[in-house]
This record gives sequence, C-alpha cells and structure tokens, in this order.
Amino acid sequence: MASLALTSPPAVKIPSYLSSSSSSLFSRSSISFRNTESRSRICVSGFAKCNLPKALNGNARIPIINETTIPKFFDSSRLEKSVSRNNTKLKLFSGTANPALSQEIAWYMGLELGKVSIKRFADGEIYVQLKESVRGCDVFLVQPTCTPTNENLMELLIMVDACRRASAKKVTAVIPYFGYARADRKTQGRESIAAKLVANLITEAGADRVLACDLHSGQSMGYFDIPVDHVYCQPVILDYLASKSISSEDLVVVSPDVGGVARARAFAKKLSDAPLAIVDKRRHGHNVAEVMNLIGDVRGKVAVMVDDMIDTAGTIVKGAALLHEEGAREVYACCTHAVFSPPAIERLSSGLLQEVIVTNTLPVAEKNYFPQLTILSVANLLGETIWRVHDDSSVSSIFL
Repeated sequence: MASLALTSPPAVKIPSYLSSSSSSLFSRSSISFRNTESRSRICVSGFAKCNLPKALNGNARIPIINETTIPKFFDSSRLEKSVSRNNTKLKLFSGTANPALSQEIAWYMGLELGKVSIKRFADGEIYVQLKESVRGCDVFLVQPTCTPTNENLMELLIMVDACRRASAKKVTAVIPYFGYARADRKTQGRESIAAKLVANLITEAGADRVLACDLHSGQSMGYFDIPVDHVYCQPVILDYLASKSISSEDLVVVSPDVGGVARARAFAKKLSDAPLAIVDKRRHGHNVAEVMNLIGDVRGKVAVMVDDMIDTAGTIVKGAALLHEEGAREVYACCTHAVFSPPAIERLSSGLLQEVIVTNTLPVAEKNYFPQLTILSVANLLGETIWRVHDDSSVSSIFL
C-alpha cells in the first residue's frame, strides 16, 4: 500500500500591503527574468521562495518580482481594512494533484498546510485521513481535477467526506482547474452533461462552497446547488503583459474561436482597449480543429491569443499559423490552464509562438518545459480569495 503524507514547512511572514490610490494594472514595477539553468525562483509574486530542480527540457521562464512588491491588483489600502488574518479557525489542506500550488497559497496566507495522509491501496482505492482536528473549522481543500482526472476527482470527494465526518463547520472545495467543464451542454443527441454530474457529486459529498478558476463557460456555475466563487486569472496575465515593452498601438487581441469572443473582448479592454480579431474555426471532432478564416486586421501587429486552456494546442498553433500568414509580426499565446496533452509540447515549441504564457493552476511537468514557456503563479490571487471567503468579505472587489 503506497502512501503519501503531506506536510508543510513553517509559515512565512506576510508583508504589509502597499498603500495606493491607483487601481491600474499598468503602473507596476518592472519584472526581470532568470534562466532556469539554476531553477531557483520566486514562484509566488511577492515573497514566497521555492527551489526547483534543473529543467529537463528547454528553459521555461518564470517571472521574478521584487520581494517588496505585490501585483497591482492587490495594491490597495482596502485590503487591510476588509480582511482579518488572525483567525485560527481556517484550515488549508492539499490533495496530491498540485501540492506545489497549495504550498505557495499557504505561504502567501501565512499558514501551514494541514496534515493529511492520502494513501492508495494496491487495487487503486484511495484512503484519506486528516491528521489534525478540524472540528468547527472553516476548511479549504485545494485540489484541481487534472490528469489523472478521475483519480483526482475521487480524491477530492473523499477529502470532502472526511472533513464533513470530522465535524468541520464549512468545507470549501478549491478547484483551480475544473475537469469535465467542457462537457457543459449537449451538442449532439444522446450525450451526457458531465459538468452537471461532477457538480452534483461534489455537492453530495458534502462541500458547502466551490472556488474555481476560469471555468470553461460561465453557465457551469449554475450546475452547482451551492455557492460558487469564480476567480478570474486575467489580472495575473495582464499584470505580466503590462511589464513588456509592447506599444498599445501595435497590439491586437485575438480570440481563437467564436466562443471565446467575450473573454477576448474583456481582455482587450484591459489592454488599453486594444483592437480585436477572431479566428473562425470549424471543428470536425474532439481535440481536432481546422482554421478557416480570420476576422479582423493583424498585419504588422503583435497578436495576443487568449483562451481559457491549451489542451492539445491544435487550436492555438493553427491560429498562430494563420496570423503569421495574415502578416502578424509576433504571436503570443495566453491561457490559464496548461493541460498540455500530447502532442501539445511539440506544437507549441515549433517556433510559431513568440511566447506561451500560462499559470500554475495545473502542475506542468519539467519534461514539458520549452524555451517559449512562461509560468505565472496564481497563488496570491487564490490566497487572497480564500481569506475573503473565510471573512465574508467581497471577492469581486479584487478584480475592480
């Protein structure tokens, strides 16, 4: 019987928030980069440090932000007034899907990860035991339902059940990546709506609330019969793009398909109301996309493609090829969830993309690193949201 016990190092002191009257994303200090030959980096923008081993493939870049600063979307005096950080009734636990992100969140919050033993029996069954009391506590379980999707989903359900049976006051499932989100409607006869099924499973397991990042479609929130806090990771990517020396006159935001127009339009509005272009694609099967046409002008422009996830990268790469054919000077790809199913790495590293910007809602294996890859941490964003949910403060004000 293999076992995995998750523990955490001592908490890191949280710096006081910076006072600022400006809420702009574009007045931040500059960002420098470090080649991953040493792989030592600040992986949470602000102060939390972690050391990673040398990359096995490529030299993915991770932004290093000065330890005295935090992203501009947290740079507001209102945070000090609205959130109390002295309550010991908040407990944070991590599943096995993305423990690195969980640790970064704990560092930001100044907490230690709760002790939990997660074991897998020889026949594949999952066993979960909390190693500390959660009676009367507000418990947050961090577990993206990424590959292996079914295993991680089942682990989350068992963790929720363990907390409920241990008399936790409230249980919140923090799901940075919500698997099955793409199965949110029937496109053909006799199909299932798996997103609704998974929502029912999480609710019936005993979760009181769900905190999710950049759901594939907004209507997925309605599948839950419990409150859902939808966290948008756009500010993290926007804050990074704002540090690059790209003139707003040269910028065009591109939606890789018609369904992502609303997301791309909101993104463009934050980038000095940049013009919008749309790639018209016709999909002939799951994970198979064919680019047909481009709506908009990209000639001589720096194109920024925006999507919620990159799976096999067929949509992004074919879109990038079309943009180059239409005269785009450079093409950047931005997404929240780096699913990276084969053959995504081969496609993304082919040279069509100047940079591929993703977040760490999903763990990216080091064998999947390539030179154009940049990984941004959403730990501060999730940590701040968890504090606000715990203290019954406004979450939407983070994104104002």
